[in-house]
Amino acid sequence: MAQRLKRGDVVVVITGDSRHLPDDKRTGAVLHVDRKKDRVTVEGVNVRKAAQKRSAQNPQGGFVEKECPIHISNVMLKSRFDMKFEDA
Repeated sequence: MAQRLKRGDVVVVITGDSRHLPDDKRTGAVLHVDRKKDRVTVEGVNVRKAAQKRSAQNPQGGFVEKECPIHISNVMLKSRFDMKFEDA
């Protein structure tokens, strides 16, 4: 059964290309959960560069970094309340 992750939960990536990085690089808050595909988007993890065409809003074009989703089985819940108590 899939984990019940929510937006804002703090997770750690346990498998994949990020497993050799230190804990602070593979830890992040969940930005988006796709329950149909069992994928989550984690802040600062699995960042890819995407080319952006020129447009009226962005006349230069160029490259944009964006977080891509990873499978829910590759992450482990660290804490649901870390983000709330860091500011206090």
